[in-house]
Amino acid sequence: MGTLFVVATPIGNLEDISARALRVLAEVDLIAAEDTRHTGRLLRHFGITTPMRSYHAHNAKSRHETLLLALTAGDVALVTDAGTPGISDPGQELVDVAMEAGYAITPVPGPSSLIAAVSISGLVPGPFLMLGFLPRRGPERRRILGRAQAAGVAVVIFEAPSRLVATLLDLALIFAERRALVARELTKLHEEVRRDTLSALASHFERDVVRGELVIVIGPAAEWDPKHGVDARTLVTGFVRQGMRPSEIAREAAAITGLPRDELYEMARTVRQEQDRNA
Repeated sequence: MGTLFVVATPIGNLEDISARALRVLAEVDLIAAEDTRHTGRLLRHFGITTPMRSYHAHNAKSRHETLLLALTAGDVALVTDAGTPGISDPGQELVDVAMEAGYAITPVPGPSSLIAAVSISGLVPGPFLMLGFLPRRGPERRRILGRAQAAGVAVVIFEAPSRLVATLLDLALIFAERRALVARELTKLHEEVRRDTLSALASHFERDVVRGELVIVIGPAAEWDPKHGVDARTLVTGFVRQGMRPSEIAREAAAITGLPRDELYEMARTVRQEQDRNA
């Protein structure tokens, strides 16, 4: 039985690929690649001729049988277009089914935009929540952000350039004046790293057309405590900042905290009245 190697590839700068990654990619029998054209350019650059098979979000389930069959005959490497597979990228499902089928799984660690952004942020003293790409709108987005804000810890988000400013404005409403960092095009020619409050970052990026891969790191609440859980009032306050009605807040917050809706409804009304007085 073969081994499934989960191989990290550069997020921009080709010099970041490891010697071990190059050796594994050259020695395995097959490479499962998110985009064979993209990975093909990487392989050609390093003179690697290993055959590839596409594996991405739209064909993952139909590919599992083929890739498991390949593992019975030899070793397979899993790569994405950039960074580490399985982190807001295809890969988690294949690792899961391969492990359940009894195959060995071996990481070949390396570049990760998540770890790169956290490491240069100076904002993550302890635990953090990795939210990946958020839903574009709706109650699920509100629930995710409400829980993240109430948890009090640092938060990491991936975002598309076209939605960066709108997302930063949303985050400013929910997370208030927490410090944050936006990392754009990490390790590439036009790398940009800016740290400020969320509202100031939104003002900066709305001046120009934003391009490239983006990571947002939000620092923890000033009073963060390792024992801090989801605080109902903090959660409700975040929902009020999003402009939600008290009835909506009560429903969403009850699902998260388990507290009675009527109690949360009154809390939402109180928080809204306090904010109106201070406006």
